[in-house]
Amino acid sequence: MILALRSVIGKRVRFAATVAALVLALPGCSSTPDDKTAGWDAQKIYSEAKSNMASGAYEEAIKLFEKLEARFPYGRYAQQAQLDTAYAYYKSGEPELAIVSIDRFIKLHPNHSDVDYAYYLKGLVNFNEDLGVLGDVISKDLTQRDPRAAREAFDAFRDLVERFPNSKYVTDARQRMQYLINSLAAYEIHVAHYYFNRGAFIAAANRAQSAITNYPNSPAQEEALSLLIQSYSKLEMTDLRDDAERILRQNFPNSKYLK
Repeated sequence: MILALRSVIGKRVRFAATVAALVLALPGCSSTPDDKTAGWDAQKIYSEAKSNMASGAYEEAIKLFEKLEARFPYGRYAQQAQLDTAYAYYKSGEPELAIVSIDRFIKLHPNHSDVDYAYYLKGLVNFNEDLGVLGDVISKDLTQRDPRAAREAFDAFRDLVERFPNSKYVTDARQRMQYLINSLAAYEIHVAHYYFNRGAFIAAANRAQSAITNYPNSPAQEEALSLLIQSYSKLEMTDLRDDAERILRQNFPNSKYLK
């Protein structure tokens, strides 16, 4: 009885082993593909990823950074990989994924020594979202696009300046903030003109007033006051028109709009 039972068990074991061998022998059925990084430590994976970044192979770098974080989630290389992943997404033209990676890094490592760079990078991603990674801000007109990205870029740069006033990125961030202020003010003027040309004078006056109130130091102030005067004149709101004209004369005595 015992011998018979052993014989049955032995046959089943040999059958299972045969089936497993056949499955492994079938094309495309190997358990895992070849992985050149098998056995690499965190430093080796990180160095290889950075090398890919330097050569512009951002997709390969992202894969290695993600592999590094999965294998060594608690080391310093994993933390740096999270930030480098965000930059790689930014350089590869994936701003949404870059922002997600940055927000995750800030949430997980609010006291990291490079968290100021994370805020700066977030501003930079939004700043160039519609320009492309190689775009030239001078050759693009931000005044005729949705200003959402510009506002989010401004908010990120402002967070950097307020939280880390001694950061090496603050000077550049301030310059970009001023550019964004000027662009957002010009956007308000563009919209005000749009409404004015269509006879929506209340809406035109509101957008001109928005440029004056929200962006007081922008070059658009002079034109905003002119639009305000014209809109109030069309609405026959003479008191408000005269007040706007008085402010224009006081601040821009040689304005071409006074002619």
